[in-house]
This record gives sequence, C-alpha cells and structure tokens, in this order.
Amino acid sequence: MTYGYAGKILHVDLTTRRVEFEEPPESLYRTYLGGSALGLYYLLKNTPAGADPYGPANTLAFMLSGITGAPIAGQSRATVVGKSPITGGVGDSQAGGFWPAELKFAGFDGIVVRGASSRPVYLWITNGEAELRPADHIWGMTTREVEEVLKTDHEDQRIQIAQIGPAGEKLVRFAAIMNMATRAHGRTGMGAVMGSKQLKAIVVRGAKKKIPMADPQGLREIMQPSIPLIREDEDVWDLAKHGTLGILESQNAVGGLPTRNYQSGWFGYDRAAAIGGERLFDELLRGAAEGTQLKAGRETCYSCAVRCKRVVEAEWEEKLIDPKSGGPEYETVSTFGSYCGIDDLHAISYANQLCNQYGVDTIAAGATMAFAIDCYESGLIDAADTDGIELGWGKADAMIAMLEKTLQREGFGAVLAEGSARAAEQIGNGAEDLVVAVKGAELPAHMPQVKPSLGVIYAVNPFGADHQSSEHDPNYTPDLLAESPDKYGKRTRDIGLTAPQPEEALNRSKVEFALKSQYAYSALDTADVCQFVFGPGWQLLGMAELAAVITAVTGVETSVDDLMEHGARRLNMLRAFNAREGITRERDTLPKRLFEPLTGGPTDGRVFDRERFEAALEMYYEMAGWDPVTGNPTPETLDRLGLGWLEEELAR
Repeated sequence: MTYGYAGKILHVDLTTRRVEFEEPPESLYRTYLGGSALGLYYLLKNTPAGADPYGPANTLAFMLSGITGAPIAGQSRATVVGKSPITGGVGDSQAGGFWPAELKFAGFDGIVVRGASSRPVYLWITNGEAELRPADHIWGMTTREVEEVLKTDHEDQRIQIAQIGPAGEKLVRFAAIMNMATRAHGRTGMGAVMGSKQLKAIVVRGAKKKIPMADPQGLREIMQPSIPLIREDEDVWDLAKHGTLGILESQNAVGGLPTRNYQSGWFGYDRAAAIGGERLFDELLRGAAEGTQLKAGRETCYSCAVRCKRVVEAEWEEKLIDPKSGGPEYETVSTFGSYCGIDDLHAISYANQLCNQYGVDTIAAGATMAFAIDCYESGLIDAADTDGIELGWGKADAMIAMLEKTLQREGFGAVLAEGSARAAEQIGNGAEDLVVAVKGAELPAHMPQVKPSLGVIYAVNPFGADHQSSEHDPNYTPDLLAESPDKYGKRTRDIGLTAPQPEEALNRSKVEFALKSQYAYSALDTADVCQFVFGPGWQLLGMAELAAVITAVTGVETSVDDLMEHGARRLNMLRAFNAREGITRERDTLPKRLFEPLTGGPTDGRVFDRERFEAALEMYYEMAGWDPVTGNPTPETLDRLGLGWLEEELAR
C-alpha cells in the first residue's frame, strides 16, 4: 500500500444497518488521489441516474487524501459528495478542522453512506472498527449541544464529530455538515442529504496520531521554511490576523462588495469599515479587551500554524455571541452585512452563530435573506406574507427574526428554507428577476463585474457559483507578476500561465487563466488541502510545494503537471455526473442582475457584458474539451483522463 493512506474505505448501508470494510487496490488511490475525485468515483458507481437527492439511493461519501493527517499546515480537510438538493446535480463540499485527521487516525481513508435509517442514528468509528448507535436523544439538538452530550456519553473530550444541526434534520436545502460546530461542509446541501438519511453524526476517535510517510525528513525540509513566512508574507499574515474578512474594505474600495442583493458594489467607506476585518479584530475577538486576541481570538485546524479561524466573544441585544460558535469570515459578513444593507457587526456575528448552531451554509442563508428583503422592498411581498416581520435594507432585527424562522422552517421561513431560486417560484410576480444564483446556488461575495473570469467560472461550475473554484482576476495582472516574480510570477508559470492580463480583460488568455487555475483549485480539492495554505497565487505555498509534499508523504513521484491532470479529471467527473442528470449547457447561465447597471461608488453604471461572456463561454468549452452544444465532456476528453468508463453513463 502507498504510504499515507490507511488503505480502508468504510461502507455503511443505513437501510440494512450493514457495516463493511473495503481495501481498495493501490491503482484506485493512484488514479483518483483522494478527496473529491475519489468521492465522485463512489458517487458515480453507487448512485443511479435520476435518484432523488433525499431518497435512499443517493450516496453520501466522505473522503480524505494520502496526506491527510501529516504534520503540516493545510492538510486536515475532508470532502463530502452526493447528489445536491439545491442543484439537482452534483454536490461537492470541503471543510477543515480536526475531524479529517482524526478519521485517518481511526484507520479510514473515507466513508461511503448509502440507504436511509428508519430512526435517528449516529456512526461511531474507532481504531478500524465502526458501528451504528441510536441518536434519538440528540435529534433536535443544536451542534454545540450535540458536542457536549456526545463527549459526555463517550467520556472523552477528544472525540471529533461531523454532524447536522436541526436545519439538516428539517431538510433546509442549504443545510451543512458541521464539525467542531464551526467548520462547515456548505454550499451544496449535503447537510440536508445527511438529514434525509436520519444520520445525525459521525463520531471518530483515532489511536496513533501519525501516519506512515515515505520521506519524513524530506517533508520537514519542504515545510520548515514556510513557518516564518506566515508573518513575513503580507498576504498570509493578513489572513492569519484578520481571517478572510481582511479583504472586505479593499473589495468595497474598488466597487466590488455586493450590496443590497447585488444592486451595487459600493457600501461606503464608513459602513465597510464598520463590518471589516480590523474592527472585528480590534473589538469583537476573544481577548480584544486585554489585547490578547492574536492568541485567544484565533483557532486553527489540525497541525496548521496559520490559525485563520475567528473566535468572537461579544453580545448582540443582550444575547451572547459564544466563542464556541467561532466567528464570521468574509463571505458571511458580506451576505448578512452589505448584501442586506446591514452594518451592525454584532448582529452579523450573531447570525453567524445561529447558522453554525443550526447547521447551514452562511452564503446561501445570508443571500436568501437579502433576496427576501429585496422582494419586500420591491413590493412583491408584505408583512402579511412574512408573519408580520417588516423586512428592509439595514434592518438587522428583522433579518435575524426571519433567519430564525428559516432555520426552523416556520411560517414564511419555510419558503425561504428552499433557497432563493425555489422561493422565487412560490412568490411569483417577477421574483425570479431578483434571484442572484447559478443552478440554484446563491452567488458568493466576489463580483464578476470587477472579476470577469469569475463570471465564466460561476456559470460553468458543476455545483453552482463558487469563488473557490479558480484564482481571481486581480492576481494575474502584468504589474503584479512583475512586482512578485518569485511568488505570483513563478506560481502562474508553474501551471502553464505566461500571459498576464488587465483585471477587466475577458479575452482568450483570461479564459485560459480561468480554466487552468480551475484545474489547480480542483487538484487542491482532490488532495484535500486548504486553499488558503496551498495554491497557484497568493497562498503560503504553491503547487510545486504541494507536489513535493505528496511525493514525500506517499512515495508516489508527483509533479505539478500530475496535479493539473488530477484537477482536470475531477472537474470532468463533476461535469459528467451533471450530464447524466440532464444538466447541460443551458444551465451555464448567470442571473439577470449581473447584466443590469450597478449603482453608486467606483463601479456605478457598470454591467457584466453579455456578449463578452457568451464569447468567453465558447472559448472555455473549446479549451476544456467539452462539446460546444451540450457542454458535456467529449469521449476524447474522458479517454485522455482515464475516464472512458463514464462514456456509457453519458450515452444513456
């Protein structure tokens, strides 16, 4: 067996309550590497075409990679895949924390869950063994409550728990799977799939906290020079100090902070500062009053020295914002903040806490609140529809009240629990024009009007609009690469990009940038590493270092070109799953609002040019090796990537 891997996959049939162990051949690990690609292999093999996302035929796969559990920054990630209740196509989601490494230490590279239980259960895994246990006593509990109860039940404070909250139990479509009660497998509704199976939690405890490695000394030599860079590299230190929220004010300054449901990219300097990373660090992080927030106000994932996770300790309207519920990042603050016209950072932090406790994706939740406010302000709904809640831009109290109803599927909240696209179908009267989503998945807080290649990625991405599926336009400009030849310049050259472009360009070179950086990010999700530690641009380490890490841990000689092939393979597997479900080029669209003029600030009047977008799509399909009519991978592309076995699936 290749170094790094446990060599075992756990198979669980919830219908029959059977637990089985598979020892895959080494060739399977070498072909699919781990993470997303390995999960997709099991999803495609086990889930029939046309399966109901909430039905027992849907497969839910949790997967690690060969380097999960190694003593390095950025490796403790897991991928969950399944058929998405949001898009009707593939669902794919990553999360960090301590749970992924603990699963490896418990003796498994992944878990494949099929069927559905007739009653609530949880899965207990330890030292290469697994069993299903009753979960009636924790059904209905929030994530923090479950953590406390199960740690008491097992008399072990060091168990790690991946679980759903009440939102997942009630099939809120954008429910997430949570671990540490703060790390979310979000965006694609995997928590709702887990809820449909009545699987409340997966609890793991490993023995030996180490994995066998081919070249431990070589690994140390790769990683040790990176440690001082955490403080020396401006990009990385800002992430460590301010979390992802550190970019909010700069996004606003260029007119790229989504405001009032994407009507504007401008929130104003003062209002952006009120919800920005510096204020969160200075005032709301645990230890801020004592000046100890660098230590007390940041958390980390297993073996990671970056420590980018926020820990907020504050109040909102006499309601405690518990540090055990973490703290908001950029996307969360944007969607509950500027999207909704709200500049109350305490209210936003409380909304983040509610989402973590109930277990939902914060982007979808916040963006759906903004959609509801937009509908209210536009006169499409009124207080009679919203259970007396008077929604409006900037009304934090009303937003929180509606969020609580949504998380519990009560009243009008039951409509919004379906997500903005399905809610619009129920509301009618032109509400669909206010939906800012792709394939049913709400747009994150990075605007194609100022980052045009993201518009292409949002449209073609198999599981809906996603900002973490490619690099962003400002990181591929001639000036930046000239200023940073040994970092940005080298890393883009490593993945075959040698023609930097102005931010506003959307030409053939920019489309190539979108696709090749998409392959790189796809490889990161296959290797199950953090995109804030490894990547092709601003990150702590580049793709060359990741290839060297995989080689040192697994003993399998790996190059950047190999990683790019892994990334392309995973992307085409995602696309093939969708094609099998009838999701083809006609779904590669963008919301109407992106083509309407923005109002206010530096991007006042700007629109995303539809003709440039359509031309870029054509170039993208050509470069990707996808049929220009259907948008599906061609047989030649699948054969080149060792995916010929999918051709029969697509021919049906």
